[in-house]
Amino acid sequence: MELVVARIGRAHGIRGEVSVEVRTDEPELRLAPGAVLATDPPAAGPLTIEAGRVHSGRLLLRFAGVHDRTAAEALRNTLLLAEVDPDELPDDPEEFYDHQLVGLRAVTTEGEEIGTVSEVAHLPSQDLLIVARPDGGEAMIPFVSEIVPEVDVTEGQLVVTPPPGLLDTAADGEPA
Repeated sequence: MELVVARIGRAHGIRGEVSVEVRTDEPELRLAPGAVLATDPPAAGPLTIEAGRVHSGRLLLRFAGVHDRTAAEALRNTLLLAEVDPDELPDDPEEFYDHQLVGLRAVTTEGEEIGTVSEVAHLPSQDLLIVARPDGGEAMIPFVSEIVPEVDVTEGQLVVTPPPGLLDTAADGEPA
């Protein structure tokens, strides 16, 4: 199974380095020199990481065969994908891979059905669970322990303690 581990951003300098938006909790493992990553779009890769460094709080990578700014800029917005065993679990029991969360049933602490997780959105500030509601709408639930205190992958369910207004919808099914 392939997981998105980063998105390539702007070129940095003139020697082919690019900034990357990290989308893995294990960048030292997934984005290490020598790693060969598939890409989306597939025509951009596979890419082999030659070197990496942190500059001003951002990870910069250099890929084999990408030696100038023009080639680096051509990779902008490409997703980097790592092959992961679908049964592999993160080291931290409080962490989950997206594929483990998609499809889980979301219920409130009172047992009220919210819907099914259809996507995990990775924002700079936090992750959001996109939950398809039974009525056809969707709910965006911040994936933080205060709001999602329980995730049971084996049972196929997560429990949500929604703050007031989080799950309210207007008459047209859109968020209120």
